[in-house]
Amino acid sequence: MTPFPKTHVRFMRFFQQRSSQRTLSCMSSAAPYPSLIQALRSETAELHIALEKRLPFFSEQLDLDLYRRLMAAYYGFYQPLEQRLHVLALTPTGLDQSLRIKLPVLRADLTALGLEAATIEALPTCQALPLIDSRAAALGVSYVLEGATLGGQILRRRVAEKLGLDASSGAAFLNVYGELTGRRWKDFLQYLDDRNLGEAQVFEVTRAAKATFSHFEHWLDSQKVLS
Repeated sequence: MTPFPKTHVRFMRFFQQRSSQRTLSCMSSAAPYPSLIQALRSETAELHIALEKRLPFFSEQLDLDLYRRLMAAYYGFYQPLEQRLHVLALTPTGLDQSLRIKLPVLRADLTALGLEAATIEALPTCQALPLIDSRAAALGVSYVLEGATLGGQILRRRVAEKLGLDASSGAAFLNVYGELTGRRWKDFLQYLDDRNLGEAQVFEVTRAAKATFSHFEHWLDSQKVLS
């Protein structure tokens, strides 16, 4: 495994810092720290850091072929996961989910990277997905998927510098919300803050979030795209 570069450390801290900043901006000075957000951040921190250490974006081995295989592996996880959320009709209500679907952008990136439509359709997809059996579980999955858009802001710059790619040539997924990234993350945190969940439901949310990280790492590992 390649050494853990300082730029990558900044990337891992970015998600946590932005989450904290956005959370605090949604609260009055007298309000308690939102228990659900706090639970999600603390429960997933170790898994999040472990995964980020293994992603190859900051590896010296990153080249166009590895990046293409990495995005294909992302597609193989997002495709069945977003489909399951849709089929089960358990996506969080109160948010415009049509604006938060990532799959079409991933598909467009793969096309820009040279994959034919038939090749994309034939890509392997993850069958070992996190259990989504309630709206609370779906909320935990969504927390991971939405949080990934923040890290993408750093990754897109890295990919631009290393590979010369942008939104038109295969890196749109890394900036899927564009200039609305901060706004949508703040809206999502506010949505979490507004949930009035009991202890059992909070446990369901955090369990699903942790499972999403774990299943994603196992899937990427099986596709041999991790460091």
